[in-house]
Amino acid sequence: MTQPAPARPPKPLFSNVSPAVPSPCISLCRLDEQKVCLGCFRHVEDIREWRSADDQRRRVIVAQAEQRKAGA
Repeated sequence: MTQPAPARPPKPLFSNVSPAVPSPCISLCRLDEQKVCLGCFRHVEDIREWRSADDQRRRVIVAQAEQRKAGA
């Protein structure tokens, strides 16, 4: 009797926590009319993408959030 092939582990999502790029979330989660968080200044789509983004993309998201914050 043959054994079934071992199940492949699911493709890992990047962790929501990265020692290289910490989340800018400050737990003040409220969106303005443009769907930008008033706490971290990330756009709602950036917040959704954060979990699967690699560190390079996270740096871009953080930089864009900092630009939004400076313009606020």
